[in-house]
Amino acid sequence: MGKTRVISKGYRHGTRDKYSKKYRTKGRPGLARYLVNFKRGDYVDIVADPSIQKGLPYSFYHGRTGIVFNVNRNALGVEMTKIVGNRQLRKRIHVRIEHVRKSRCNESFLHRVKENDKKNLGFAWFCLRKQQAKKEGKSIVCKRIPEGPKEMKTVTASQDDVEVLAPLPFVENYF
Repeated sequence: MGKTRVISKGYRHGTRDKYSKKYRTKGRPGLARYLVNFKRGDYVDIVADPSIQKGLPYSFYHGRTGIVFNVNRNALGVEMTKIVGNRQLRKRIHVRIEHVRKSRCNESFLHRVKENDKKNLGFAWFCLRKQQAKKEGKSIVCKRIPEGPKEMKTVTASQDDVEVLAPLPFVENYF
């Protein structure tokens, strides 16, 4: 009778590296992790903390970014897309706060929105600016414009600067 191989099918199987914590970050999370305020519509990154077993998301969701759709006392409802075969499914999971951090994926967009509000006519809200500009017969361009190709240059060289390189003739050195 041969030996049978045991294949692990547990909730944390195959996560030795994925759930390992970095040097000097082992142990329980600090208080700051619990004091973050989350609101519906926030972008969050799911980063599983292996030192907290409660509310741990399945390993597939580790490192994914989603949007908060529900806020509970200890947990957040996070919605994200998952590609299954040839289609995208919207998945909704509840994850405890220890396994979630605010995402920085939206920062540049929000910064650009604030800059656009300050730009041009200086009204507080974008809608008011648009309306005011329309009355005055102006148009506000808030789109990012690509840099485009560089300007053309002509390089000139004098005869002294030009050095013609030619290959050396092959010399056979048989002894």
